[in-house]
Amino acid sequence: MRVLVVTAVPAERDAVTRAFGDGPDGGPGTTVLRVPGAELHRAGPFDVLAAGAGPAAAAAATAFGLASGPYGLVVSAGIGGGFAPAAPVGSLVVASGIVAADLGAETPDGFVPVTGLGFGRDRFTPPPARVRDVAAATGALAAEILTVSTVTGTADRAAALLAAHPGAAAEAMEGFGVAEAAARVGTPALEIRAVSNAVGPRDRDAWRIGDALAALTEAFGKLVPVLEGWTHHDRNDS
Repeated sequence: MRVLVVTAVPAERDAVTRAFGDGPDGGPGTTVLRVPGAELHRAGPFDVLAAGAGPAAAAAATAFGLASGPYGLVVSAGIGGGFAPAAPVGSLVVASGIVAADLGAETPDGFVPVTGLGFGRDRFTPPPARVRDVAAATGALAAEILTVSTVTGTADRAAALLAAHPGAAAEAMEGFGVAEAAARVGTPALEIRAVSNAVGPRDRDAWRIGDALAALTEAFGKLVPVLEGWTHHDRNDS
């Protein structure tokens, strides 16, 4: 099974490919493939692209990447904010639900999600068995990951998000866009985040981006045997 991995920025992309060793293109077994609309870094079973920040860029780049397939799985991956105390800095979260937390409308009575307006969708549910496998292999917490277009910067906003989504453990900016593009072609999607900072007031001195990128590298190194097991299982079921 070949897997398309979508990150926001090159540093996250390189953290994924680094799981296969260092080298001029991200690793000795890493090759760069240029396709319309995307640059894929191939390392082991993963084709990794840096899509840009936000759900729109993520959806567009994922669609171009999928067009170069076929792929059996898409993974939105990178660093993100963690809701304390569930997801401390340095920990991993794998999404049990990928939720568009700010897609909707503000009203006098508060925020109404897009589904409450009578159209669209605001969440995807990744395959539960695969979420469990990733959590077991990497030590990640399985919980909802929120997709936001505006990163949280205050304690009040963090509290409001948790009140609306009590099952959430992390937030990032791309997961829902990746999942939307994958769903259009019937490809399952996962989201994995390494926590670099706490969701809430922006304290850059407390961010641990390097530690989070290292955790991301370690996680993808542990995913290869899991992926091989899925491939074997899928072949036996076919």
